[in-house]
Amino acid sequence: MPTLPSRPNTALLVIDMQVAVVAKAHARDAVVGNIAALVERARRALVPVIWVQDLGVDQGKGSAGWRLVPELVPGAGEPLVEKAYGDAFEATDLEAVLATRGVGRLVVVGAQTDQCIRCTLHGACTRGYDVILVRDAHTTEDQSAWGASGLLLPPTRSSPTPISPGRTTPRPSAPRAPRRPRTWISAPRRCLKRA
Repeated sequence: MPTLPSRPNTALLVIDMQVAVVAKAHARDAVVGNIAALVERARRALVPVIWVQDLGVDQGKGSAGWRLVPELVPGAGEPLVEKAYGDAFEATDLEAVLATRGVGRLVVVGAQTDQCIRCTLHGACTRGYDVILVRDAHTTEDQSAWGASGLLLPPTRSSPTPISPGRTTPRPSAPRAPRRPRTWISAPRRCLKRA
């Protein structure tokens, strides 16, 4: 049973997949491809797809960098929410758009993971939504110049195992079986538990 029992429906929320936002994003093409596959799957299942665009990108609304990436095109009748803050709920009509569709569960994809995705996830949780962040359908650009560390990223087959602070040698790693990419997660995590 969803946290918002009067809203049993699910929606796919695509956040800030704009040209300038993802121009230098990690694994941009793979993430865009995964999001495109999710959008098509949602449309086939008649799950609402809701698009979010940040008004402060590039030189503002209408500029080349502000537009959605060409690989992702909103369908006829799919809502587009324009936002001025990191949280897509803040000072927008997103809540009303979701309410009219009976949506209580959000599947979230897009950019930037450490900014607008995080803020919108928090905003959704505080409003009682069940939220799902799709592992391979969100991205951000390299933030190491501002103190972000590669230690937070899982190792890949082509990179060595990161060494944790205080360790002088890497942990031995067992061979991993190839993992199938997940493009849809069926079990949501509850943000709020009601008594």
